[in-house]
Amino acid sequence: MPKNSKKFPPSAKRVFKGVLFDIWQWKQKIYNGRVETFERVIRSDSVQVIAVVGKRIIIQEQLQPSWPKAMLTFPGGRADEGGSILEEAKRELLEETGYVSDDWALWKTVKPSMTVIFTIYIFVARNCRKVARPQLDGGEKIKNKLASFDKFLLLSENPRFRESEVAAEMLRARLNKRNKTRLHKLLFKK
Repeated sequence: MPKNSKKFPPSAKRVFKGVLFDIWQWKQKIYNGRVETFERVIRSDSVQVIAVVGKRIIIQEQLQPSWPKAMLTFPGGRADEGGSILEEAKRELLEETGYVSDDWALWKTVKPSMTVIFTIYIFVARNCRKVARPQLDGGEKIKNKLASFDKFLLLSENPRFRESEVAAEMLRARLNKRNKTRLHKLLFKK
């Protein structure tokens, strides 16, 4: 069984192996005594990087082939290259932006679904510096922009902002001075 299958009973079987998703099924007795088929999807974990350059944060305007319009995102993607989660975050930052950092912190982890099993690892990369041109995948169109802390926080109300795992924290920072100070200190380490 894959590493993400800890929530599966031993009788679970993979019924589909795709490029991005594997589907697992098993029979389980439910509360009324009947037996039903349950299933879950497994996919690779993901990384997101809140990249800080001086007093600004990298925000991407990104278009993927399956998206109807460009969205606002952080650098990141699937952690499927076989390295550690931190190595995957560093790889994604370099590939999508051309920036590197020597000051990394794992801010939070999110498991967004009970039926699609994966974890999103959200990192902060401080003191980023440009060392190369972005090396985008053939299916990515990305424009990197630098935003002030206040403009970064305003993304929490933008319907094009795709990072819902962070939007609530950003909104709390906008509404509460202590939360704003805490988030500012996390990003800028002062």
